Amino acid sequence: MTLGGVLALLAAAYWWERQLPIRLRQAEQRGDLVGCLRYSEQLAALSWLPGSTPLEVGRCRRQRALQLWQQGRRQEALRLQNLLLQSPAGAAKDQQVLIGWQQSLRRQAMDQFEAGQLEAALRTLAPLGEDQRGDGTALADELRQIWDRNRLQLERANRLSQKARWWEALDALNRIDHPWWKTRSAAVRRRVNLGIERLKGAEREHDAHGQVPHTVPVAGLDAAVQRGIAAGMDDWKAFEQACKSLGGRIVEAGPDSSCQR
Repeated sequence: MTLGGVLALLAAAYWWERQLPIRLRQAEQRGDLVGCLRYSEQLAALSWLPGSTPLEVGRCRRQRALQLWQQGRRQEALRLQNLLLQSPAGAAKDQQVLIGWQQSLRRQAMDQFEAGQLEAALRTLAPLGEDQRGDGTALADELRQIWDRNRLQLERANRLSQKARWWEALDALNRIDHPWWKTRSAAVRRRVNLGIERLKGAEREHDAHGQVPHTVPVAGLDAAVQRGIAAGMDDWKAFEQACKSLGGRIVEAGPDSSCQR
């Protein structure tokens, strides 16, 4: 290209750069944020020319980002707000807005997660880039782990309760720490508690007719179990330790787990 051609291109670019602020303001006055943003992006691309107006660019990005957020277009809003912060027009208040939006999404995701809406929580985290990472460090990865751990504990408790292995089932239930899964486990917990009460009742009936040979006294066993739990053991470990300390061993006899000498 000849020198004359280069100069002509520069002149045209300079002329357009002088027109852009006018068009940008006209778009603002019309409330045309899409046009305002388009002109502001073009103005930013010509920012190497003298007389560019980064503050006008920032104003359009700021208004458009807010509009997108209010429309529920979270990912687009966050992207535009990030662009604003990376530009000369970015200000401390824009950083605060971005942080507020990010915190709002995280709170919404956690509320959904605790209400049992795992997939909705993962979708809410997606605009933050927290839905999944290869190294498993995203917030969504942590939520999936918590969800799966609670699900597996309930499945384990259900299987053990069907085999009348009450203390082991109770231990699995006590490991459930998610509100929604705790609610889901209520029926199994009632079954397990009833099974333990029946077991204790049978032991008390045996005591009323004289101690059954080779059976560890239920009162002493129960007290030892409670001491183990108070010391920080889980229910099943406390039951095992208590049985052993009283000279017994755990026997699966019929539908119940018992401690016998």
